[in-house]
Amino acid sequence: MKITSIIAIYFLFFVMSAFVMLPFGVRTADEAGVEKVPGQADSAPVNFRPGKLVIRATIVAALLTTLFVLNFEYGWISADDINVFPDPPSNLGTER
Repeated sequence: MKITSIIAIYFLFFVMSAFVMLPFGVRTADEAGVEKVPGQADSAPVNFRPGKLVIRATIVAALLTTLFVLNFEYGWISADDINVFPDPPSNLGTER
């Protein structure tokens, strides 16, 4: 696998994990017991820390990318192994 492909896959995993982890650990002004600023939305976070989110997303994306590349190289699981819709029985529709 080329390094450019690995970087692209890492970026996709990073964005996905950042959006998944975005709501965790965020508290509103009502939950934190802090007075709201006039005009502030009720759902606005009080202590949003993007640096912490980036660090967590970086770690998760690195782990997922490593697993993806190792699976690509060694072929642990393929699309044929994940058969969500099994083939119908061969005699389906021929009985009367």
